[in-house]
Amino acid sequence: MSFKRLAPLLALLALIGAAFVFRLDRYLTLDVLRDNRAALTAFVQSHGVAAALGFVLSYAAVVALSLPGATIMTLAGGFLFGVPLGAALAVIGATAGASLLFLIARSAFGDLLRERAGPFLARMADGFRQDAFSYLLFLRLVPAFPFWAVNLAPALLGMRFPPFGAATALGIIPGTTVYSAFGASLGQLFDAGAEVRLKDVFSPTLIAALIGLGFLSLLPVVLRHMRERAQ
Repeated sequence: MSFKRLAPLLALLALIGAAFVFRLDRYLTLDVLRDNRAALTAFVQSHGVAAALGFVLSYAAVVALSLPGATIMTLAGGFLFGVPLGAALAVIGATAGASLLFLIARSAFGDLLRERAGPFLARMADGFRQDAFSYLLFLRLVPAFPFWAVNLAPALLGMRFPPFGAATALGIIPGTTVYSAFGASLGQLFDAGAEVRLKDVFSPTLIAALIGLGFLSLLPVVLRHMRERAQ
């Protein structure tokens, strides 16, 4: 494997290592958002475009570096920009970060793994690629799979980038909208001194709805297999 292909991966690993050494994740908490509320809201009001761009870039960096703070970033988007704009910026940032990680992983490892894959992995990769969009859409919709893992697996299984980007953006819209709406109410919760718990965002009914959407996204796969068996 050439150094040119490995260089982006090595640079990313170095940045991930630095992020954890300097514990950048400690800034990705609700306490930090609450304590810096006045400064952040003032900056957004005074520098709207720059604030939006900075938020997108920061979100992309959090996702690309696999830092445990994407949920806080989404809440912050709703808190600082409101639901429609905050959710849109979060989707753009998350998709950009996921795409960067996907492209680096596919460039560094994708071809090598496919060349050395055994029969089982080769068949799994072929099956995944055949319905890659539906499978990835399911993984994005159902809030039960680590975001970083869902970024890497399609790259290693040979998924093309356009369907990856499209399925990622579409799949995270429902959850992102819910988190942004909750984030938009954080100001009232902060003022009331109420305890904010992330687990309060998703109710059992909402989780069931997202799972239902996830299984609905697999309908094309089911229909295709039914047609193939009928032939």
